Amino acid sequence: MMATSKPQTDKRRAILDSALSLFVEQGFHASSTASIARNAGVATGTLFHHFPSKDALLECLFLEIKQEFADAILAGYRSGTGPSGIPQTEESQGMSLQRAANLLWQSAIDWGLQHPQKQAFFQQYAMSPAIAAPVRAQAMNLILGFIGQLICQGQRQGLIADYPLALMLENCQGQYLAASRFFLDNPQLGKDESHRQASFALFWRAIAL
Repeated sequence: MMATSKPQTDKRRAILDSALSLFVEQGFHASSTASIARNAGVATGTLFHHFPSKDALLECLFLEIKQEFADAILAGYRSGTGPSGIPQTEESQGMSLQRAANLLWQSAIDWGLQHPQKQAFFQQYAMSPAIAAPVRAQAMNLILGFIGQLICQGQRQGLIADYPLALMLENCQGQYLAASRFFLDNPQLGKDESHRQASFALFWRAIAL
């Protein structure tokens, strides 16, 4: 017997993909739940079955993409490291920490270039009041907790400025959003090594002693 409707997981995925497209193109407030459902090819009631509100849909999309981002940059980082997770090719611990940060940074830039729509979503919503503060904190402290660990490691070693961690994390995110915005606007420079390394040097100067 032929199925008459898509599986629930497919419908949920279609809703999230539709929301991503419309939020980026039109903004959160201009994108109605009816238009998101119509664009996804589902009934509005189906949307509310999966997401009780448009706010809940936005927050779920934000956390899902943030997790994808974290997984991707960790994978890129680990591909350039030794078994312990810290690069093994540098004798100096200070240089190792800087290289570890550079690996994470370059992996993050790569992800943004490879996923321009999702990166554009981050540009709009990473610091937006449309995303509740506790949700932004969850993304930063849980999903991207390894960034905080790297900062704390550098602070213990006297290599990174000893400022409050939450403020440091927000600063790091702002630095990344600025650099990734530049590369989104100038994708031809995304493969230019001098620009890539300059973007990291600006980031590192903002946090290092």
